[in-house]
Amino acid sequence: MSAPQEHVLAPANPDLAGLEHRLRDRLMLHELRSRRGLWNRLALGLALIGPGVLVMLGDNDAGGVLTYAQTGAAYGLGIFLPMMILLGFIAYLVQEMTIRLGAVTRRGHAELIWKRYGPFWGWFSLIDLVAANVLTLMTEFVGIRIGGEVLGIAAWITVPAALAFIAFTLIALRYYTWERVALAVAAFNLVFVPLAFMAHPDWHAVAAAFGGHGWVVPGGFLSVTFLVLLSANIGTTIAPWQLFFQQSCVVDKGVLPKDIVASRRELKLGIVGMMLVAMALIILAAQTLHGAPDASNLEFDAVLKSIDAKLGDVPMALFALGLMEAGLIASIVITASSAWAIGEAFDIPRSINAPPRQAVWFYAPALAGTTLAAAVVLLPHVPLGFLNLSVQVIATVFMPSALLFLLLLLNDRELMGEYVNTPLRNALSWAVMTGLIVCNVLYGIATLFPHAFGN
Repeated sequence: MSAPQEHVLAPANPDLAGLEHRLRDRLMLHELRSRRGLWNRLALGLALIGPGVLVMLGDNDAGGVLTYAQTGAAYGLGIFLPMMILLGFIAYLVQEMTIRLGAVTRRGHAELIWKRYGPFWGWFSLIDLVAANVLTLMTEFVGIRIGGEVLGIAAWITVPAALAFIAFTLIALRYYTWERVALAVAAFNLVFVPLAFMAHPDWHAVAAAFGGHGWVVPGGFLSVTFLVLLSANIGTTIAPWQLFFQQSCVVDKGVLPKDIVASRRELKLGIVGMMLVAMALIILAAQTLHGAPDASNLEFDAVLKSIDAKLGDVPMALFALGLMEAGLIASIVITASSAWAIGEAFDIPRSINAPPRQAVWFYAPALAGTTLAAAVVLLPHVPLGFLNLSVQVIATVFMPSALLFLLLLLNDRELMGEYVNTPLRNALSWAVMTGLIVCNVLYGIATLFPHAFGN
């Protein structure tokens, strides 16, 4: 093992302007920890809610909504329903590591990569993240635009208004308030659950799907359609931005090693919400879109028209509102992930508590990327469905390298001490990373050579 690199754990460049707010938040948590009793424990648990719920409900973004709709349209009440539970376990395995890493080191993901592995790998991870974030943000603004148009609001109103709201929450609010506002927006993600009930599905068929019934995959498990939707579903469940976001969120919130257990519970809450919404969307699409031609290339317009035709105007309006919310909450958290990563990479003030005048280069680059994404979406003739699937698949392609850095850091005893990864966690993580690589390779072969697997 190499000699300890003390600069990794040296105090970060202090953000004096935001320090008072961060200290207040940490003192509040400290007071709640020091008190006994059920109500104080409940208050501490509620105060710690934030990073895990935001990262998972933000993961049910506008692109994810379309991916789940395409999945339900293509395969109905089949194999992808129980697969959501498996993906939930994988999401927990990955995101739990960011909790421990942030709580123990009190450093963001980008900062640790830069200081532990040097500028080359720092630039590599940062460029991957920012590029994927801008592409993902395009799909979020697509959802906001189309949801607004269904409700009779022009794109030139909804997209700039959403951009202004994202900028306002990031720049004008300190961390605690920003987190509470983001959580309030994220709560509307659950609107898709009652929509599944409105579709009146065959609940016996839903239950049977979890027992293996209906797992017939037209074209086989190596068909291009199955592989692209598999990659897209994985990409909308675990993505590089989530690692950077949750770890930086944990640091900015002031979570300590003693809060890891509570933070794990909060992450589980977020994952349950993510799985419920994902399964609700698949069920909804199975009832309204299953059998549609070229289902894996469906766009938002086709989904909304089908819901309107089969369920009526009110469910369609609720879906449109949910679509706008999904795009908005994802844009809020993805923009923050870019800001934190850039701030950490260049060792500048990097807290949402920092006043804009003293942290221009923390806020400006991230908002520039978000503005670029919004501008592209306002252009005519953008291939929305193709763009969405491409973004989700790109996230799957980038994920193995992001996961490798995470594993290296979690196995660094100099950094993690007693919180280092266990052999079981390592084995499971390597299995996930291997599965991602295999999925990427198979998808690449099936795309380049459509008849390679006999379909």
